[in-house]
Amino acid sequence: MSAAALAVENLSTHFFTKQGVVKAVNEVSFTVGRGQIMGLVGESGSGKSMTGYSIMGLIDSPGRVVGGRILLDGCDLRSLDADTMRSYRGRRVAMIFQDPMMTLNPVLRIDTQMIEAIQAHEPVSRRAALERARVALGQVGIPSPDERLMCYPHQFSGGMRQRVAIATALLNKPELIIADEPTTALDVTIQGQILFEMQKLCRESGTALIWITHDLSVVAGLADSICVMYAGRVVESGSVAQVLDLPRHPYTRGLIRSVPACNPRGQPLAQIPGMTPSLLNLAPGCPFRQRCARADQRCGEEPAEDIGADGHAARCFHPHGDPLVLPDAEELAR
Repeated sequence: MSAAALAVENLSTHFFTKQGVVKAVNEVSFTVGRGQIMGLVGESGSGKSMTGYSIMGLIDSPGRVVGGRILLDGCDLRSLDADTMRSYRGRRVAMIFQDPMMTLNPVLRIDTQMIEAIQAHEPVSRRAALERARVALGQVGIPSPDERLMCYPHQFSGGMRQRVAIATALLNKPELIIADEPTTALDVTIQGQILFEMQKLCRESGTALIWITHDLSVVAGLADSICVMYAGRVVESGSVAQVLDLPRHPYTRGLIRSVPACNPRGQPLAQIPGMTPSLLNLAPGCPFRQRCARADQRCGEEPAEDIGADGHAARCFHPHGDPLVLPDAEELAR
């Protein structure tokens, strides 16, 4: 179950605009084992979603994957032609989008869409496909699935549509699922139920899951490993315990400290100073140096990835070596 289902090696995706080259994804590497969940976290614009789109082969002009390999069970997805890659989507790799209407067709009933998603990849009867669709809707907490299958997307709330999109991604039990902040629009109770079902699916079927989010509290309880992205690069990676308990990169520490639950009541929220730099013709060196209290002249050069003996990696000249100390419960409650 722990063998790598997906291995991304030096993936680079650039957008060639009139103003210059935007390096949205810059030499990103990571692996996800079978049955494992990896959290891909970072601020908006850090390249998380573009990494997912690159893996799925969904980059449109003027964007282009310019380098690297995307190995799914040893097969490089970049080497596949358009028809073969299309047959992989939904069957071997699936993506859950933040906006469910990117998945659902507004003029087709839910049963029609889910049955087509199954029959496009498997020669099964309509009755068998309908039963699988009904079970999938129940897995994501949709009540009265038989009635809901007869509905159109506009008859659902936003949260209900998102649950249908998640159920559709689960239909063919793909080897890899990429989830792009799929529970943002859901209430906490349903969110917890879906996270439990996703964990159960991965453990039982060996599906690898990449969970793209900015919510560290979600990946803390969901994921096995974390990759932190900033300005198109992975700046820190490791197990959940390594990254959250002993964050080495200053950016990771800033993200954790900025979580509202980690700030004492009545005091201003901790925040990372400054803004994410423009990825348009990004200057050489560490992109975080303008916001980092530990930066010096050496940070004008490109930092190499420093991988520890335990596999905990950080791309920084001045990584932290001490555990992150947060306020205790009594201090937070004051």
